[in-house]
Amino acid sequence: MKRAVASDIWPAVLFLLPNFIGFVLFTAGPVLFSLGASFTSWDLQRSVPFAFTGFDNLIALLHDDKFWLYFINTIYLMIGLPFSIAGALILALLLSRKMRGMPIYRTLFYLPSFTSGVALIILWKALFNADFGPINYVIAHCGITPPNWLWSTHNLLGVEVDRVRFGLAQWGLGAKDALVIMGIWTAVGGNNLLLYLAALTNVPQDLYEAAGLDGANKWQTFWNVTWPQIMPTTFFILVMSTIGGLQGGFEQAKVMTQGKPANTTVSLTFYIYLKAFEEYQMGYASAIAWVLFSMIFVMTLINWRFGRESFGD
Repeated sequence: MKRAVASDIWPAVLFLLPNFIGFVLFTAGPVLFSLGASFTSWDLQRSVPFAFTGFDNLIALLHDDKFWLYFINTIYLMIGLPFSIAGALILALLLSRKMRGMPIYRTLFYLPSFTSGVALIILWKALFNADFGPINYVIAHCGITPPNWLWSTHNLLGVEVDRVRFGLAQWGLGAKDALVIMGIWTAVGGNNLLLYLAALTNVPQDLYEAAGLDGANKWQTFWNVTWPQIMPTTFFILVMSTIGGLQGGFEQAKVMTQGKPANTTVSLTFYIYLKAFEEYQMGYASAIAWVLFSMIFVMTLINWRFGRESFGD
């Protein structure tokens, strides 16, 4: 019997071996290598000798004003998450109704998700153009002075440019807000929409029938029937959106603003890129990456701890 089991295991091991080798070489290996590099002074320009520096990179990082400024930038770009999640839910509720041609509408709303992210960003860059962009064209025709969008350091929270402070002088609409608006638009009709549509489809119809017999109106039906049933999906979307938000910002800033103006659109992932591939400080960049990983891990634990109580298991 044992020989028969062993003979069945080896073919499975051989089939899994290529995937396992690929995982070790291209995923686990580089991750562990970056962890080791974060404790060194590795510099591709060899401006400093290679040496094991222990926690020096981490200590320098905690005293790095740019790191905290870019951390604030990353958090700022995440303020659109509640709006994108709510928008995806509202759109899913509308698209879950039984109407003629509804599959076509669902396809049209999800179709932009198949488009390359770079192509969408270039399109939005043209839309936000201060001189001939259609967004400013519409705003100007409403009798309002349009913002300079991608070339403005102003923002709705008044975050200052060179230090972690808030002031009325920086209040307004600028590059950060343009990225937030674009992020909300791309997230509303994306994967969150599909998740909510699937969750709404799985809500038992007899619950709606019972609510109707009890005389519940649409809002009462949503709050007491639909919302409790889709809470696990909302919790999952919240956790994944938080992780994606902390990891995000690079593609938008690289293509749309190049981190400008005055580095106000540089996120932590973009800072890792700048340190690694423009300043060639690979050890310091690895330290930033692992600090970011620690932030994401802690934030996920917090979401899991308090989110399970709010949204249910």
